[in-house]
Parts: sequence; C-alpha cells; structure tokens
Amino acid sequence: MTDARKPRRPTFRDPAALEALGERHDPIAQLHAAHETAAALVRVGRAAEDPAVTRRLVALVDEVGLSTLADLWATRPAASLPGTLYRLYVLREWVRTDPTGVAREYEAGIRFTEPNHAVAGADPAGPDEVMRVADEILQGVFAGDLAVALERAAAFAHVVAAGRADVTPGMDNVVRAGRLQDLAAELSAAASLWRAGDLR
Repeated sequence: MTDARKPRRPTFRDPAALEALGERHDPIAQLHAAHETAAALVRVGRAAEDPAVTRRLVALVDEVGLSTLADLWATRPAASLPGTLYRLYVLREWVRTDPTGVAREYEAGIRFTEPNHAVAGADPAGPDEVMRVADEILQGVFAGDLAVALERAAAFAHVVAAGRADVTPGMDNVVRAGRLQDLAAELSAAASLWRAGDLR
C-alpha cells in the first residue's frame, strides 16, 4: 500500500488551532449562552419595574431582529426558558406581520373555543386588538405573572388555530393550524413548568 493510500490516524487539534481554521462552533457555549441570555432578559425585565424597559423588551425583535434571537434560542426545546421566549417573540412577529389575517382567523375561531377567547382577550377581534394582545402577552412576561402570560398566549394560539382550520381552505392551512395547536400545548406546558420552578 502506498503512503498516499494508507489510512491516517485522526489528529488532535487544540481549541486554538480549530479557531485558527475557523471552526468556532462550541455547542456547550451555545447552550449556556441561550439559557443565560434568556434568564438575564427575564430577570432584568422583572426587576426593572419600569414601563419604558418593559416596552423596549417587548419590542426587542424590532431592535435586534428575529434572526438574532433565532441564533440564540431557536434550537432550544419548548420546555426551556429560551425556547419559550423564542416562541413568544415569533408569535408577536407573526401577528404584526399579518394582523388582518390573524384577526380574521381569530374571529372565526371564537365560536369553536369560547373559553380560550375569554383567556386570550382579543375583543373585539380586529387587527389592532390582536397586535395589542401579542404585546400584552410579552408585557406579562416582564411585568406580570409569567405563567398567566404563557396561558394567554396558548389560548390565543388555540383560537387562531380553530379559525384557520375553518376559514382558510387547503391541506397546508390544516397543517399550519395543527402547528398552532402544538404551539399552544407547548406554551401551556411551559406555564406549568414556570409555576413549578422548572422552566430554565
């Protein structure tokens, strides 16, 4: 066997050598960064007791962009604080992107899930109201009962999912409605974890 075809033993590269090659991905550091930033955001927001700070945290995506939060939190599971926060910011961004469509689906869903409508509180169900509710949910994370905010977000997703399945035809929208139901279940579970002191 020629030298060119001999199998080579893997070589060990220390972190500095990997960094020099551009291989900077450190999953443990990413994991810590996700959880530390989420915990710090909630801690600072809840300690501030300042409406201006709360407004800024609610509108965080407007300032840093959803992609920045995705880089930090999107890979974390739903049953974690960064995963939960990411889902709430995605929910707000989705509502703000299409408030008319969300309001139409929300209004259609009320008759199927009146108790969830009562919890979500988008009344009347217009574009301005659904945007207000999306903001109020995040306000509750930083200046209210976080578990109640999560339950409100779950209820909102349930109502929209029911309306979407009813008024927007097509299998794609049935699938999307199912994803919203999954989101609602994840947020409800996160609320229980927060109450138990286990949402980290």
